[in-house]
Amino acid sequence: MKVSYKSVSEIKKRKSNKYFKKICFTDAFTLTCSKMWPKMKDDHRYRLLGVDPGTNVLGFAVIEIARKDPELVDMGVVNMSKLRTQQLKLKKIFERLQEIIYQYQPDHMAIEAPFFGKNVQSMLKLGRAQGVAIAAAMTSGVLITEYSPKKIKLSITGNGNASKEQVAAMLENTFKVSLREQSLDATDALATALCHFYQSRSLFAGGKRYGGWDSFIADNPNRVKK
Repeated sequence: MKVSYKSVSEIKKRKSNKYFKKICFTDAFTLTCSKMWPKMKDDHRYRLLGVDPGTNVLGFAVIEIARKDPELVDMGVVNMSKLRTQQLKLKKIFERLQEIIYQYQPDHMAIEAPFFGKNVQSMLKLGRAQGVAIAAAMTSGVLITEYSPKKIKLSITGNGNASKEQVAAMLENTFKVSLREQSLDATDALATALCHFYQSRSLFAGGKRYGGWDSFIADNPNRVKK
């Protein structure tokens, strides 16, 4: 079912709009205003949208935090490989992400930052795709945080140089679901969303800060590589 874009503006009228009065960024688009986070109650569900931008395939994933634990809501890809021009691809990214935002009503979007490569043209195209994804979230009133690929891998697996397959395997263990049929673009998006949850967990009510690795490992035995 295709969503009418006229109804996208209704997002700003939803009850959770009080969390979107302003958007605060650092130089790397990282949210710094912890006051913008709601205090989590047992009956409150908070949704995060993870995005892995791409020029031909864009991955997305939606997770929900209920009772302080993340649950997978949906994940998939936006395929643009058959579109001929860059303009059409960017248009599809913007429209599809707004559809996803309207459908799932995320409170926050975490997006993977482009890695620095030797191909300048590829970097420019990827940067445009990321910019359009950010614009789609901003115009819908969704807060945004950007993470580097290495930061995401480190957060999920404990190894900043982990392969995409290793990240996917850790996600299967965390969410207790099979991701074998999902593309690596989708699992990267899921990793981005989960990374933001891990990085911001102390901001939720009842969140916990760790004084060292011993206390962290005691509470997170499933994240230890054996």
